Amino acid sequence: MRLTRLPPLRLWMWIAGVNALALIVMAIGMYAITEARRGLVAAKLDSLTAQAEIISSVITETAVYGDEPGPRMDNDSAREVLRRLSSLYVPAQSRAILHAPGPSRIADSDLIAGQVETTLLPPPGEAPSAPSRPAGDLLAPLGEWISMLWTTRETRAYLDLTLADEVALAFETGDPQRGVRRAADGSRVVSVTLPIQLIQAVVGTVTYESYDLDELIAEERVFLTYFLLTAFVIIFVGTVLLTVSIARPLSRLAHAARQVRLAGGARVPMPQLGRTIDEIGALSTAFIQMTNALYDRLDAIESFAADVAHEIKNPLTSIRSAAEILPSARDDAQRARLIAVIQHDVRRLDRLITDISNASRLDAELAREDLALIDLERLLGDIAGLYRPDPDADEPGAEVVLESAGGPLVMRGHEGPLSRVFINLVDNARTFSPEGARVRVTARRAGGAHGRLIVTVEDEGPGIPEESLESIFERFYTKRPDGTAFGAHSGLGLAIARQIINAHGGTIRAGNRTRGGAVFTVDLPAAR
Repeated sequence: MRLTRLPPLRLWMWIAGVNALALIVMAIGMYAITEARRGLVAAKLDSLTAQAEIISSVITETAVYGDEPGPRMDNDSAREVLRRLSSLYVPAQSRAILHAPGPSRIADSDLIAGQVETTLLPPPGEAPSAPSRPAGDLLAPLGEWISMLWTTRETRAYLDLTLADEVALAFETGDPQRGVRRAADGSRVVSVTLPIQLIQAVVGTVTYESYDLDELIAEERVFLTYFLLTAFVIIFVGTVLLTVSIARPLSRLAHAARQVRLAGGARVPMPQLGRTIDEIGALSTAFIQMTNALYDRLDAIESFAADVAHEIKNPLTSIRSAAEILPSARDDAQRARLIAVIQHDVRRLDRLITDISNASRLDAELAREDLALIDLERLLGDIAGLYRPDPDADEPGAEVVLESAGGPLVMRGHEGPLSRVFINLVDNARTFSPEGARVRVTARRAGGAHGRLIVTVEDEGPGIPEESLESIFERFYTKRPDGTAFGAHSGLGLAIARQIINAHGGTIRAGNRTRGGAVFTVDLPAAR
C-alpha cells in the first residue's frame, strides 16, 4: 500500500514556544528586579560612604591629635561632633556609630537622639510567636532566592558578617568596608565603615548604617508580581489552547475508534483533522489510512471467502451428483466413469484447498521472514535447471531457456515466495506451449547500477486475449483455451504472484508477443 506523505510536525514548536515564553517573561522579571536591586544597593552604598566621609573628616579635623607617643582620638570631642552632625547627616532609619581602638563603641546616633525601640510582649503565660509576615511581603522568600542567583560569592559572604566583624576588619586593614549585612532579626542592613586615620594610624572608625533597604526591595517585589502574573496568564492561556488543540481532537479520535470497534465491520468515517499542519493532523491522517486499510482488508476477506465458497462448491456439487448416480449405474463402464469423475474432482478440490491455504498464509509469511540479498540470476538458473529435458519422458514438454545480460542482478526480498512466482510463470508458459517449443526466460538490469531488475517469461502458445490481460490476475480466473484439461488449475497462481511481487515493491504485467505467444514481465527494485 502506498502511504501518503505526512505534513511536517509543528505542534511541538507550539508547546515549546508557550513554555519558553513564560520562562522568558519570568527571566526578564528576575533579571530586572536583580539589576534594580544591584543599582539600588550601589547607590545606597555611595550615599552612605559620602555621609560617613563627612563625619570622618570633621572628626579628623577636630578630635584627632598627633602628639606623643602617637596619634589619638579624643573620645569626648568625637562624641560631641557626632551629636551635632546627627541631626544634619543621619536621617530616620539610618544610624552612625563611632568606635575607638579595642574596638569599643564610644558613640551611637540612636542613643544620642534618645530613640526608643518598642517590642510588644505576648500575654502572660504564652510563648512568644514568630512575627507574622505582611500580606504584601509574601514574595520575600522568592525574591530572596532570585537575588541570590546573581550575587557574587563575596556578596553572599558579607551577609554573614556582624558589625563587630566589619569594624575589626577596618581597624586591621585600614580600608573602608562596604556591603549588605544581615541583622539579628533577619533584615538587611546597608553598612559602610570608614577608618578615621591620621597619616597611616587608625585611631577610630565611623560606621554608617541604613535600615530601609527591605522596604525599598518590597516595592520591587510588587514589580516582580506583575511578571509572575503575566507568566501565569501565558501558561494558563497556553494550557487552554493546547487543551483545545490536543485534548479535544484526541477525544474525537478516541470516540471514532470506539465507534469502529462497535460497528461490527460497518464503515465509520474518521474525523478529518488534517487541515492543520501539526502532529494531530498527522495522527488523524494515519488513523484514516489505517482504518481504510482495515476496511479494505475486511472487504478483501469477505470477497475471498465468497470466492472460496463458490469455487469449492463446484467440485463438491460434481462429486455429490456422481455419488448419487453411482448406485444406479447401468454397467461397469458407467460406474468406472463416475468413479473417475469423483477422483478428478477430489484432486481438483485438494489442489484448490492447497492453493487457498497458501494464499491465506502469504501475508503472514512475508511479514514474518526477514529480507535477504538475492542473486536473481542464480535463482532463475536454479529454476531453469528443474526443467532440463528428460529423453526418457513420454512428453518432455517445452524447453526452458535462460538468457541473462550478465553482471550482478541482486535485490532484497524473500527467496521462497519469489521462487514460487517464477516457477508458476514457467509452468503456465510450458502448459500453453506446443511440444518442442521453447520457453524463454530473460533477466536484465534497467536504469543504471541501482535501477530496476526486469525478468520476462515468453512462450510460444496461443497468447492471451486482449480483454483478459488484466483479469487473469484475479483470483480463481480459470478461463483457458479449448483443449486444456478442465479443473487442472485453481486460478490462484497469478493472483498470488502479483501479491508477492507487489509486496516486494515491484510490478507484474501480461502481454503478447508479435510472433505469437504470451509474455509476462516482472519489474523489481535492485538492491542499493
